[in-house]
Amino acid sequence: LGMVDAAIGGKTGVNLPEGKNLVGAFWQPSGVICDLDALATLPEREMRCGLGEMSKYHFLTGDDLLAMPLPERIARCVEIKAEVVASDEREGGRRALLNYGHTLAHALEIATDHTIAHGEAVAVGLVFAAELARELGRIDDSRVLEHRRIVADEYGLRITPPEGLDAEELLLLVARDKKALDGLTFVLDGPDGVEVVEHVSESAVRATLDRFVW
Repeated sequence: LGMVDAAIGGKTGVNLPEGKNLVGAFWQPSGVICDLDALATLPEREMRCGLGEMSKYHFLTGDDLLAMPLPERIARCVEIKAEVVASDEREGGRRALLNYGHTLAHALEIATDHTIAHGEAVAVGLVFAAELARELGRIDDSRVLEHRRIVADEYGLRITPPEGLDAEELLLLVARDKKALDGLTFVLDGPDGVEVVEHVSESAVRATLDRFVW
């Protein structure tokens, strides 16, 4: 997860009970080393977390990442994130695209007291974002199925949240997301690709939660 995402482009660091990454300043590292040999030492769950974050990049550029060997795929993810953050270091606009799948993911992490790991939550959040985009008429059924295929079939990740969560609590947590400056805000797929969408209808989010989660 660090190789393909967290280590690239600086970071705000402090989580609050109200939400993730809400306090802090972007601080750039002097350098980042991706030692692929280290991947062999990771527990299976940590590998899943990295793959959950990696799956996001399939939808940001349209690159056929699955055709690449893992080292090239990791390098391409680094290139994509580096290019985005170089154009928007302090998240004034375009960098928010890197939060694709993260709006529900962060809510799931908080609602489960972090018993669901970040990359696992992102995998669920990506498919939820696709379902929400379809609810809003932005994409069709085939594009939703493409999300499910990449995340579940190609990467073998779970795409349903843990049981027993409260939809209303998730809705409140989503509203606290750092992107939500004025109403519900999501990063969503659409006819022109992935983009930040503000003022998303609460009824559409609730309907998608009801259908997708429970």
